[in-house]
Amino acid sequence: MGILFDTLTADATRRSNVVRDAERVLDAEVSDKTGLAGIAVKATFKVVKGLQPGFIPSAVDDLLEDFVRNIEPHWDAWRASKESSCGDYFVAHGAEVADSLLSVTDERAENTRHKPLKKAYLKLRPKGKEHVVAAMPRVGAMIERHTADLV
Repeated sequence: MGILFDTLTADATRRSNVVRDAERVLDAEVSDKTGLAGIAVKATFKVVKGLQPGFIPSAVDDLLEDFVRNIEPHWDAWRASKESSCGDYFVAHGAEVADSLLSVTDERAENTRHKPLKKAYLKLRPKGKEHVVAAMPRVGAMIERHTADLV
């Protein structure tokens, strides 16, 4: 695997910190949603969180390796570009980064045995790319926080 993958997933302590940070990013993104779409996102997130205690961090940890593997080419491109921040780079290339992340969740949703989770995901998926693109500043900043020693 690449440097990003090894950095974010190999060490148990760092991995745990990444999972907690990703959960905070997700909570902040959901909290920031407004309007009818925001109500739907917040309601669905509440249902998903209620599936079982610790479901969100467990799901993030389970998906982490696939997410990192899929965004590593974007992270490598940012490092090569010398742009000011990973967040700025991810914003500028938000559609591509979002597609990389959503390909992971799309595949998992397709193969899940959790019917309520799949139903919730499919309900939100039409606007999913828009929501993920909107999260790029936080996602990029989170990645940069956990890789500052590599840049």
